[in-house]
Amino acid sequence: MATPPHMALFERHAVRLHRNRAAALLDDHDFLFVEVADRLTERLDDVKRDFPLALDIGCHGGEVARSLTQGDHRRGNIETLIQCDPSPAMAQKAANGEHSLSFAADEEFLPIKPESFDLVLSNLSLHWANDLTGALVQIRQSLKPDGLFLAAMLGEGTLQELRTALMAAEIEIEMGMSPRVSPYATVQDLGGLLQRAGFAMPVVDTETITVSYPDIFKLMHDLRGMGETGAVSGRRKTFTRKDTLMRAAEIYVEKFAGQDDCGEGRIPATFDIIYLTAWSPHPDQQKPLQPGSAQTSLTQVLGDA
Repeated sequence: MATPPHMALFERHAVRLHRNRAAALLDDHDFLFVEVADRLTERLDDVKRDFPLALDIGCHGGEVARSLTQGDHRRGNIETLIQCDPSPAMAQKAANGEHSLSFAADEEFLPIKPESFDLVLSNLSLHWANDLTGALVQIRQSLKPDGLFLAAMLGEGTLQELRTALMAAEIEIEMGMSPRVSPYATVQDLGGLLQRAGFAMPVVDTETITVSYPDIFKLMHDLRGMGETGAVSGRRKTFTRKDTLMRAAEIYVEKFAGQDDCGEGRIPATFDIIYLTAWSPHPDQQKPLQPGSAQTSLTQVLGDA
C-alpha cells in the first residue's frame, strides 16, 4: 500500500487540521477510540511479558494511556508510555498522565532511534497513512528485538452505509460523485504488509462495531468531533449542497433504518475494526518448520482411509 508522494491518497495536513479542531471537545465524541483502546489493550493480558518502555502512535486524547491502567493494575507492567500524534493539540491533550510523555510527530516520519521500545501500540490512526508499508517498517525498526506491535485500524467495511447514501444522492442530484469516505485496507492487505515490513509471527483479525444514530446528521457531527472527516486527495473542497445532503439522509433511512437491531427510526453506522499483532524478529523466536521436515506423516494420522 505504499503510495508515491505525487499520488498521495490522503492530505496529511488536512488530517492534522481536523484533529487540531477536534481536540478541545474530543471527550464528547471519543466513544469509539475509548472502546477500541480497551479491546486493544486487553490483548496484553494474554502476554506474559513486561514492557517497560512503550510508544503509542496516533494517541488522540490519550485513550490508550487511560486503558492501560485498570485500578492499581498496569497492563503490560509499562513503566513509561510515550505518546505521539500528528496533531499538536491532541498530543498536548494526551499529556496528562503521571507515567506518560507526549509529543507531536507524523506516523510516516517517526523521530525514533532504532530498537528503543519494548512495545508499540496504535489505536485507530494508521488508516490515514499514505505510505503504510513505510510506517510499519519504521515501527518495526523502533522495536527492540522480540518487541511487540499491537494496533487497531479501520477496515474496508467502515461507514459503508454512509458511503452508499452519499454516493447515491450525489449521482441523483448532481449527476456525478466525488470521494466522500476514505478507502480502507483489507485483512489480506495488512497481513501482507506486516510481512513486507519485516515483522515476525504476524496475526490479523477483525470485528465489527455497529453504532446506532437518530439520523445522518448526528453521525456526521460525531465524525467531525472525532477528527475523522474526509481528507482524501481530490475530494470536493466546497460544502455539500443542502439538497444533496437531505437526499442522502432520506436514502440512508430508506436503505438501512432499523437494521442491526438499532431500533425503530434509527440508523446503523458500521465500523470495521482490524487488529494487528506482530513481533520484531529475534533469533530465539519460534519459527515454522521447513518443508519436508515433519516427523509425522499424514498416513500415521489419518490411517489408510
